Amino acid sequence: VQLQASGGGLVQAGGSLRLSCAVSGRASSTYHMGWFRQAPGKEREFVAAINWMTSSTFYADSVKGRFTSSRDNAKATVNLQMSSLKPEDTAVYYCAADRFRIPSTRAMGALELWGQGTLVTVSS
Repeated sequence: VQLQASGGGLVQAGGSLRLSCAVSGRASSTYHMGWFRQAPGKEREFVAAINWMTSSTFYADSVKGRFTSSRDNAKATVNLQMSSLKPEDTAVYYCAADRFRIPSTRAMGALELWGQGTLVTVSS
């Protein structure tokens, strides 16, 4: 199974972007999916996650109410809709997947799969 993230770019503060992560391979729809980000000079941090069985979503406090994660099992894609973007959202965003662990700060070091990252730049 491989992950391919896309959709990053440059946007003004207050704008929106939609990131997508395409999951390829066997049983691609049975992975818990998540998003993380890493800003320059900072550690990677959890952003959002979605449980493949229940479609329950989880968000970091810093993005709650502004970001929405969703998945399309038929297309084997997970999306991150980002709205009301702030300059502090600037980072490389990574999608991650795991068959057993729901992505989170605690699980970050043990997740099975990572995408290559896509850069989001929010200008003020």
